[in-house]
Amino acid sequence: MDFSKMLHKFTVVPSLTDDLAPLQRIAYNLWWSWEPDAISLFRRLDPDLWQSTRHNPVEMLGILQQTTLENLKGDEGFMAHLRMVDEKLSEYLREKSWFQKSCNGNLNMRIAYFSMEFGLHESLPIYSGGLGILAGDHLKSASDLGLPLVGVGLLYRQGYFRQYLNNEGWQQEYYPENDFYNLPLVLERDKSGTPLAVELEFGTRRFSVHIWRVQVGRVPLYLLDTNLEENRPEDRLVTAQLYGGDQEMRILQEILLGIGGIRALRSLGIVPNVCHMNEGHAAFLALERIRLLMEKRGVSFSEALEIVSAGNVFTTHTPVEAGIDHFPADLLDKYFGRYYKSLDLAREEFLGLGRQNPRNSQETFCMAVLALKLAGHANGVSQLHGEVSRAMWKNVWPELPEEQLPLTSITNGVHTRTWISNHMASLLVRYLGTRWLDDPTDHNVWRRVAKIPDAELWRTRQSCREKLVDFARRRLKEQLIKVGATTKEIATAEEVLDPEVLTIGFARRFATYKRGTLLLRDLDRLSRLLNNPEMPVQIIFAGKAHPQDQQGKELIRQIVQVSHQERFRHRIVFIEDYDMEVARHMVQGVDVWLNTPLRPMEASGTSGMKVSFNGGLNMSVLDGWWCEGYQRNNGWAIGKGEVYEDTEYQDQVESRATYDLLEKEIIPHYYERGSDNVPRSWVATMKASMQSLCPVFSTDRMVEEYVERSYLPSHTQWKKLVKDDMALALDLTRWKERIFTAWPQVRIERALAETLDPVAVGSNIQISARVALGDIAVDEVAVEGYFGVLDSTGNIQGGEIISLGHAEELGNGVHLFNGRIECRFCGRHGFMLRVMPRHKVLGNIYEPGYLIWG
Repeated sequence: MDFSKMLHKFTVVPSLTDDLAPLQRIAYNLWWSWEPDAISLFRRLDPDLWQSTRHNPVEMLGILQQTTLENLKGDEGFMAHLRMVDEKLSEYLREKSWFQKSCNGNLNMRIAYFSMEFGLHESLPIYSGGLGILAGDHLKSASDLGLPLVGVGLLYRQGYFRQYLNNEGWQQEYYPENDFYNLPLVLERDKSGTPLAVELEFGTRRFSVHIWRVQVGRVPLYLLDTNLEENRPEDRLVTAQLYGGDQEMRILQEILLGIGGIRALRSLGIVPNVCHMNEGHAAFLALERIRLLMEKRGVSFSEALEIVSAGNVFTTHTPVEAGIDHFPADLLDKYFGRYYKSLDLAREEFLGLGRQNPRNSQETFCMAVLALKLAGHANGVSQLHGEVSRAMWKNVWPELPEEQLPLTSITNGVHTRTWISNHMASLLVRYLGTRWLDDPTDHNVWRRVAKIPDAELWRTRQSCREKLVDFARRRLKEQLIKVGATTKEIATAEEVLDPEVLTIGFARRFATYKRGTLLLRDLDRLSRLLNNPEMPVQIIFAGKAHPQDQQGKELIRQIVQVSHQERFRHRIVFIEDYDMEVARHMVQGVDVWLNTPLRPMEASGTSGMKVSFNGGLNMSVLDGWWCEGYQRNNGWAIGKGEVYEDTEYQDQVESRATYDLLEKEIIPHYYERGSDNVPRSWVATMKASMQSLCPVFSTDRMVEEYVERSYLPSHTQWKKLVKDDMALALDLTRWKERIFTAWPQVRIERALAETLDPVAVGSNIQISARVALGDIAVDEVAVEGYFGVLDSTGNIQGGEIISLGHAEELGNGVHLFNGRIECRFCGRHGFMLRVMPRHKVLGNIYEPGYLIWG
């Protein structure tokens, strides 16, 4: 008998009277998670319960007995604390923001930020790693800066797996269910109180979706959920796990995020004009925006494409092809067969949108390519990653030189208030005032770090390390009890690590390229380093390997096995179940953060940035963000950015370099003390690190950069195209059709340079070009020279573009163009000419196949 059919359901919520009602208001706005006064308010309710609920105030309020809550009203101290925090939240939501002050002409901009995962707090486990943490920090800074932004993601019933290690050190996974009714989530409903539902029908799948809202300060985050009774069992599983399941599950989740996300926003009355795709997972949203515009305004696919792509921004986080989703054509046929037709596209045209070469039927459909083709702005997440991405995707724009590809970079950052320790924050307030909180990007404020007395900064550093050691011992003890260790082993856990000793941290996803075991290549040498009686060292590891990544799991097992050896038992600890809580303790407590990826595989990395806000120092391979952050006096670089063909040899070289650096520089530097036991030169390095890194690597700087370089230009372009009933977009499409039809007539007949060889530096060279344009008017093309220094293979390196002006018409559609090159550098130079279409309002238009090099 199916009892579920007979089940009546209802939700029980805590009953908080007027005086205590603000507790619930604060608990349901994740602003509390970066406001120390709010955190201490909840901890005050019941410190043990606070710990056991993974710091979830909503669940806590549900568990606390009504009598306990009533008693609080008589506690004057608590009530004053509650009123103060409630007032702080109101003030935060009220105050005039950076966006209002600096961008008030763009108040009709509406941004939607789509991501597969969001790492906002450990009590809401819908994230796996760096991508999610970055998305969470992006929303928090968008809230602080007052952006008109909403987030869109999926609400996973089990989120990402929790990790524990068996006696051998082998990673085991378990998937606890998220109880949505005990999380800071609100189910969106219509006026009659019925939950809002969005219908999705793709291929043979048809299901309903509910929308939950998480309030992140001023920014709402909408999360989609398919676990509804009316859905079939297999459809309920679409939002079961983050990065679980096979390719088919992945494409369904991405349809739900991109297409379902746009439909969910519409059902809420939100129509964004700028959509930000955080990684390629969300790229289907561009197709849905195009489809809706075609349906609503009766325009063609190409007309809608011009408008929609102007308002799309794409951020790629992956420096390797393998990390990007590729789908086989039959999977797209299965789910998009009908959808092709609604876009008025033939099957091959549709599949071509996801291929670098649209005509190559052997190529799979790549989500990053789709995003690149349908976004007006695209970026990598560090300068180096921008270069790597341009090399990786250059075939999307085959005729452009690499440095001119429309793929830039905006370096990642971290949300200062989420990651900085209370100890460090109060020290900074004492010596820097509160300006660094309101505007973390102001270099002048951070320069005042120099004024903090060395002894005080060092004391703060020590108390943070003590907290970390205390946390590591507590976690290790819990781990041992779980696997049934002996009383003696559990007693030893209380003595591991030493709060006075130089502490190195290594915590991240255990992907093999991050080389978690690089330090373990010479165990005898490592033992001498860690157990030096004069200058001891200790290392704390944490991290998860993807459930299917056996090599990553093997790395964890090796570390755990080494930590069990007698000589390392007190010096190496692996903390299991890496999450935001573990990360917070580690980045706040370590002295040195070790980062050893295989260059250039780390797109950016952000944990090292969090460490610098807490006075910790970075020791890293020159990869990702560290290429920009490292300034010789503010941390250490392993190697000089070399890339080797043989990775085994590279591991050998770089592990030796790591030992040398520790032995000769870092450890002596740390233990060099004055009579007051303060390591003055170490503290000087801490100060240099904070002054140079803190104002640059914050998400406030990053989000401001997205506003100025992506969101505002996207919005401006979108406005131009839709103005006057989409006049410009329609004109542009017709213009392109006419130009592209006539384009085969265009050719460069001759290029001339008035030059003597050699040319003196500083002189100018006149260049001219005879160009046949056929029926195309002179003002509809751009004739340009591309010149620069030649490399050893005879290619131009990092060339410059100069425009050639129209000189005269030579008859029969042939024209003469002139310009000049300024020779600013010595060496072998070269120049080439090119012709591309040029629109009278929008300037140069590049599309593959319509750029001619002479």
